[in-house]
Parts: sequence; C-alpha cells; structure tokens
Amino acid sequence: MGVFSYKGRNRRGDLVSGTLDGNDSGVIADQLINTGITPVEIKLTSGAIRLTEDKPDWLKRVWGDTPITPVDLMLFSRQMYTLLKAGVPILRALAGLQESTPNPSFALLLLDMRESLDSGRELSAALRRHPKVFSPFYISMVQVGEMTGMLDETFIRLYAYLDFERDMRQRISTAMRYPTFVLIAMGVAIVVINLFVIPAFAKVYAGFHAELPMVTRMLIGFSDFMVNYWLLMVAIVVAVVTGIRHYINTTDGRFKWDRYKFELPVVGSIIKKATLARFARSLALSFKSGMPIIQGMNVVGMVVDNEFMRSRVEQMRDGIERGESILRSAVATQVFNSVVLQMIAVGEETGAMDELMFEVADMYEREVKYEVENLSARIEPILIIALGILVLILALGVFLPMWDLGKAAMHS
Repeated sequence: MGVFSYKGRNRRGDLVSGTLDGNDSGVIADQLINTGITPVEIKLTSGAIRLTEDKPDWLKRVWGDTPITPVDLMLFSRQMYTLLKAGVPILRALAGLQESTPNPSFALLLLDMRESLDSGRELSAALRRHPKVFSPFYISMVQVGEMTGMLDETFIRLYAYLDFERDMRQRISTAMRYPTFVLIAMGVAIVVINLFVIPAFAKVYAGFHAELPMVTRMLIGFSDFMVNYWLLMVAIVVAVVTGIRHYINTTDGRFKWDRYKFELPVVGSIIKKATLARFARSLALSFKSGMPIIQGMNVVGMVVDNEFMRSRVEQMRDGIERGESILRSAVATQVFNSVVLQMIAVGEETGAMDELMFEVADMYEREVKYEVENLSARIEPILIIALGILVLILALGVFLPMWDLGKAAMHS
C-alpha cells in the first residue's frame, strides 16, 4: 500500500489533482474512473509496489538503462493488430510478444500486463498502470475498442497515428539539422573572433594612435566587454534561459507560448498545421471507434500537445454540450479555415464526420509534409543574409582602419 498523486480531467474536461492510497497505479486509475475522472498522470509519492519488484537485480538495472521508445509502441500496436486479427487470444499474444521483443524493459512491461489480465483486469486497465508509456488517448482508444469488439481495428489505427507522429518528428528534425548547424557555427565564430581575433587587431591599431572608425570602435568595445565580463554574460544567458523555461512551465506562460508558436516566422504555420492534423486525426479515430462526441472531445483535448489548441477544443466541447452544432462550435474557435469548415458542415449533414475528419487530417498532413520538405529552402536565404551582414560588419570594422592608414601612408 502506498500514496499516489494524480492529475486527471473530470467529465467537463477540467483539470483536477489530489492523492489516493492504493497498491498500484492501476488500482488508483480504476478508482478515478469510477468517480468520473479520466487519469492523465499517476505518480508514486511513497512506499508503493514497483513494476520490477521481485524481479532479478540485473533486470532492474536493465529496466533503468533501456528506455521504451515510440518505435517499440508502434511495433506493439502493429503486432497486436496482426495477432488479434488472426484470432490469437490476448494473453497468448502478449506472451508471444514478450518472448520476441528485443527491449528487456518492454518485456517487463508486457509481463506486468499479463499479470494484470490474469488478475481479472481489462487490457485498458493494464495499460493505465504505465502512464509514461501509454498516453490517455491510446488507453481511451483501447477501452473503446474493448467496448465495441473492434480491438484489432483499434490497434491498426493507433499504429497509423503513431507512425504519422514519428514521421513528422523525423521530417522536422531533418529539415532543422542544417540551419541548426549553421547557427551553431556562426555563434562559435562570433565568440572566437571577439575573444581572440579582434583583441589582436586592437593592439595593432593602438600603436598607431589614430582615430578609428565608429564600426571598429564598436567592435573593439564589444570584444573588450566579452573578454572582461564573459562569465557575467554566461550567467545572464543561463538566468534568462532558466527564467523563460520557468515561465513557460506555468499555466499562463505555457498558454501564451503555445499561442505564440503559431505566429512564429517560417515554422509557425508548420506547427499550427501539424497540431490541427493531430486534432483532426484523433477526433476522426474517436468517431470511427464509436466514442461519444463529448468523451471524444475530452480525450482529444488531452492528446493535443498545445495548451492554446486544448482551450479551443474545450470551447468546442462546451458549445456542443450547450446544444450547438459541431460546425458552429468550430467556427467560434477561429482556428479552422473555410475549406475545413465546409468539410465539417458536410460531415455533420451526412453523418460521415469520421471520414470527413480523416480527409481534414490528410489535407493538413500533406501541407505539413510539403512545407517541411521546403523548410530548408525557406530558411537558407535568411541564414545567408544574416551571415553576409555579419561578414560585412567584421570586414568593415577590421579592415577599414587598415585602408585609412594605408591611404594616409601613401599621401605622406
């Protein structure tokens, strides 16, 4: 028996938190669900049973050293679909996956899931014991699959959803690799020039006792400041970064930052469209699985990794609860363009909202892929201009005095 702290959302989607006593996180999750709270996070605060308890010491070390990656979760979803589609019982499927998985940590997790099922829990309840691996959306989809008897179809849809998330992260990471390398190289070059190159030229210029151009005096002044107060500059940078991160971690800071991300130059539209694609696909999956619309909105609000977008989803949910149509609620959020709103209207009229939301998700995903593929081409001109300005300033500051001194020597 131990004490667990939890965070969850009630039937209206409001965030609630507190502590409960229980043997494990699965028991706590069951208690919360029975009271109408969907758990988002459950953490051990003191003396509860751990997953690796009564396991060999070497397995405990492996559990701590080998993380469970999104790829492991994708493979699990795909394999569960294949096995369940073939008619293999869940317990036998989990046993087979436990023996075949190359990740020892995931093997331990599958063992714990088998033990939970043996004790009479449902699969969704077994997944809730591991909130760091399975998201609330994943668990809710599995629960709906259990209720509707479409667990195999649920797993293949989850696989497609996770594959899209992984593909987007990879594309954005690849597109940002070159600009990041250039920015780091520019930063290192600025530091080296100001700490070593400009001080050497400053000594040469000081020997001539000549009036230096404004650009040169500014460069020398900034270089002297860096040489004498580099430790203070590092401290200021660390303090600013720490302060910004602390503010972003607050509720108000996170909301404002997530809203501002949509307005960022170059990447803002990509972030917004990727967020809307995640929203549309998640909502389509919930509709397709037969989840009630209010429950679907609550679950989708947890999945959308953006506080500003989550507030708009909650606004849509509140409007639907008041009896408004999905279209009218979507229009009030002011985040969807006219094409998407027309598709929502058609889906609501024809009753094919799931298919239309899949179309919306596909549309946003195609746009995201196109913009990500052209991201480097859009950033390169900005980097070239910035690099050109930097080189121009350094060239004028360093070589202009030499030019002036050379002309004075020729005239004399």
